Amino acid sequence: MAPPRELWSLLLLAPFLCPCFINVASVDIGKCEELRLGQYICDTPKINDITQEPENCTNNTAFVPCMPAPNITCKNDSGIVNSFNGKEVGFYKPFPCRNVTGYSYKVAVALSLFLGWLGADRFYLGYPALGLLKFCTVGFCGIGSLIDFVFISVQIVGPADGSNYIIDYYGARLTRLTIDNDTYRKRQTDM
Repeated sequence: MAPPRELWSLLLLAPFLCPCFINVASVDIGKCEELRLGQYICDTPKINDITQEPENCTNNTAFVPCMPAPNITCKNDSGIVNSFNGKEVGFYKPFPCRNVTGYSYKVAVALSLFLGWLGADRFYLGYPALGLLKFCTVGFCGIGSLIDFVFISVQIVGPADGSNYIIDYYGARLTRLTIDNDTYRKRQTDM
């Protein structure tokens, strides 16, 4: 027995009357890099024992592999849509790292504390002129040694080549905050 004519006309007109069919057909699948937190998990970076920074650090950036959660569908870099099982690498997330060349923070602080009056800290960091001046003036009569100890301790004075100190990966490191022309400033309201 065939369905009645009214049912056929309703079935034919349903896609035009209900916009939900159109939305289901045109679902846009996003890039894997744009997944939300909790939809992927990234490996921890491999830390170099000597520099205490992530391996393969170039231009202050290292990349770690990230795996989307099971049953997540997203596009990779080449635009191919993949459905993941939770064990496949979906994308590589950029991870910040620092440029280090071999100057230890612990050694610099110890030299500044114990031999700063002889200029050993400045010689170690690559400032031979200031080291010689501190040596000849006995650390500027002790005042220069105290100032240098504070500056090296709070990482204001660093290695002369512009690199960063080697600090334990989970150690006490400082991040400098700067303001430039691209920094957004929130307007303050009068109270």
